[in-house]
Amino acid sequence: MSTSMLVKRMREHAEAGNVAVNIDAFSVPEAKEKIKRNEADVVLLGPQVRFQKSEIETAAQGKIPVAVIDMKHYGQMDGKAVLESALSLMSDN
Repeated sequence: MSTSMLVKRMREHAEAGNVAVNIDAFSVPEAKEKIKRNEADVVLLGPQVRFQKSEIETAAQGKIPVAVIDMKHYGQMDGKAVLESALSLMSDN
C-alpha cells in the first residue's frame, strides 16, 4: 500500500512539472520481466526489498540503473525527491 501511495505522489509531481514519464510499481519477478522485455529505463527498489538489489542488477546487466529508494524519502512518501532521484539516475546513464 505504501508503495502505491509513493507512486501516486511521484506521478503527481511529474504531472505538475510536465515531466513525461510512466511510473509503476511491480513485484521483483514482474520487474525482472519488464527489464527482460526492455520496458524499463530505471528500477527503484523499496527499502523493504533492498536485499534483492543484486538480483535486479543481474537482470539489468548494466543496461539500466538500479537503486534503492532512500529510506527517509520512502518513509516520508516524498514523491518529488524519489522522482528527482529516478530522473537523475536516468540522465547519468
